[in-house]
Amino acid sequence: MGLFIKHTLDTAPAASRPLLTGIKAAFGFVPTMFEYMAEAPTTIEAYLQLNELVSKTSFNVSEQQIALMAVSVENKCEFCIKAHKAIGKMKGANVESLAALAEGQVISNSKDRVLAEFVRLVVHERGRITLADQEKFLSAGFTRQNILEVMLIVSIKTLSNYINHLTQPEVNTELK
Repeated sequence: MGLFIKHTLDTAPAASRPLLTGIKAAFGFVPTMFEYMAEAPTTIEAYLQLNELVSKTSFNVSEQQIALMAVSVENKCEFCIKAHKAIGKMKGANVESLAALAEGQVISNSKDRVLAEFVRLVVHERGRITLADQEKFLSAGFTRQNILEVMLIVSIKTLSNYINHLTQPEVNTELK
């Protein structure tokens, strides 16, 4: 048994309960990650707010899911890899690109491949991206705005990936 508690609506701190209720309403269930994250209401709130901001980026839904998964692949977060594969499918993302990324295969869609490679490079190099790598990303049709939005995506996924490394949440059956 680990240090962290898998909370329910009944055991979660009072400030986390409405957040968990909202998550359940949005997903139809509460992903296990949030049951552990409930220990820190401000952490769930921050994650939800960052997630809302990611949805407002100039990336389309498919690109958002590919970038989110790419961080999780680089950080080796199995929960988030499976979650983004399932959520990506629900949201109409490019399932072939997500599957290839999750399985460590070459992504056939060139723009998706460049995005995933760039995001993984940002994580691996801790944001120290060379001008040549930035220009390669831009030459694939992305923008300077996208580069900064990648930093947002890396931030949110690093938050959840690291929490998942600590708490080791089981993957919900709805995400398998």
